[in-house]
Amino acid sequence: MQTLTEKLYKESVSDLKMKFSYSNELEIPRLKMISLNVGIKAADSDNKFLSYLSTQVSNIAGQKAVLTKSRKAISTFKLRKDLPIGCRVTLRGKKMYQFFDKLVNIALPRVRDFRGLSSKGFNQSGHYSFGFKEHNAFLEVDLDNILKVFGMNVTIVTTAKTKEESLYLLKKLNLPIK
Repeated sequence: MQTLTEKLYKESVSDLKMKFSYSNELEIPRLKMISLNVGIKAADSDNKFLSYLSTQVSNIAGQKAVLTKSRKAISTFKLRKDLPIGCRVTLRGKKMYQFFDKLVNIALPRVRDFRGLSSKGFNQSGHYSFGFKEHNAFLEVDLDNILKVFGMNVTIVTTAKTKEESLYLLKKLNLPIK
């Protein structure tokens, strides 16, 4: 079964090709991957919270999350080497499109005081990054059993060469960018 995002992409391919005058079908930008990243303080790295964090991010993404560990010790941050400091998930293919649908149609409208995403989140490569302050905007989170509210960073990677191409693609996919 095709997701809504895949359907919207297939409908917008001709618009993208005309607007940017691509000569080849493979030049047309598309979604490559979506990365979710959650960072925590070194002081919060007890086993109970780490397992809660990992399960919550895994439930939100629909794929098992990987704990990230510190690479070196920094005494001013009370950080030791190989101490867990967050968790991340990289989504590709069908799960990426399912997560993107869930993000655009369910999670972003549930964010408190949401008026659209900023268009300043693009980097030089045309990838778009934004953050959530509260993870409980997703339906997979059980609101009765929240240990601690945490934020997360979402990065949408496209094959676009410029910011304009990437912005146009994401707007065609109904991402609410101002």
